[in-house]
Amino acid sequence: MKQTRILCQAPAKLNLFLHVTGRRADGYHLLQTAFQLIDRSDMLEIDVRQDNHIIRTNDIPDVPAESDLIVRAARLLQRHTDCQLGANLTLRKILPMGGGLGGGSSDAASTLIALNHLWQTGLSKIELMQLGLQLGADVPFFIFGENAFAQGVGEELHAIQTPKCWFVVIEPGVHVPTPIIFSAKELTRDTKPVRIADFSSTAEMFWKNDLQTVACALFPEVDEAVRWLSQFGNAKMTGSGACVFCAFADESAADKVIQQIPERWTSWKAKALNRHPMADLMQK
Repeated sequence: MKQTRILCQAPAKLNLFLHVTGRRADGYHLLQTAFQLIDRSDMLEIDVRQDNHIIRTNDIPDVPAESDLIVRAARLLQRHTDCQLGANLTLRKILPMGGGLGGGSSDAASTLIALNHLWQTGLSKIELMQLGLQLGADVPFFIFGENAFAQGVGEELHAIQTPKCWFVVIEPGVHVPTPIIFSAKELTRDTKPVRIADFSSTAEMFWKNDLQTVACALFPEVDEAVRWLSQFGNAKMTGSGACVFCAFADESAADKVIQQIPERWTSWKAKALNRHPMADLMQK
């Protein structure tokens, strides 16, 4: 009997570093980064429909259904495979929007993975990653399913091993629009490219987020969170912001910091993951 319903996780990512190494003729920035999966997730429930309708069943503030990446992902897979089935999509948002955690991209990736399984459309991981790139540069990483060293616009991925650790994450309370950061005149766009071997062998302090300086200048709340968390370790911003994180060796160390964080910020801890929770559903 075919499976017709699935409850799936859409985990967040952290950028352990993010370097801007250049800019293409089409305006896209060339990046190098290390993606780290963590165990904080949006939750997505999907039910197969026998007609071809794609319905988001719940309201999400400031996100119309037609522009929601989960709806767009479902329709993209439907068109690409000429699938005649549909789906009801219910998304429980836990990850903040505009936080640099990849929430929207992760939601889209989990939708593609789940529907490829439920609809039995038979796309391989590589094919699904190529399809996901049409929705956003981070989507292929979440389908890739492992921590990764990424290059290009973020779609050239190589699996990496990252340390077991816990992260403390602060949400500074601002939404940082990615285009504002990437279009800033002050953004450094010529960081020297590095090799994946360099990342594996060099001390963490060497690695930075090139977008952080711009974000901190434009959004004082981000700068304040970085400064506060830096008293406990190498705190940095993830993605284009606004969330700020710091790694800790164990959960108890993370808990001690959480207890001290000012109440004006939303904060939480998360465990480092090695694999995407839905990796077993992916075909090779």
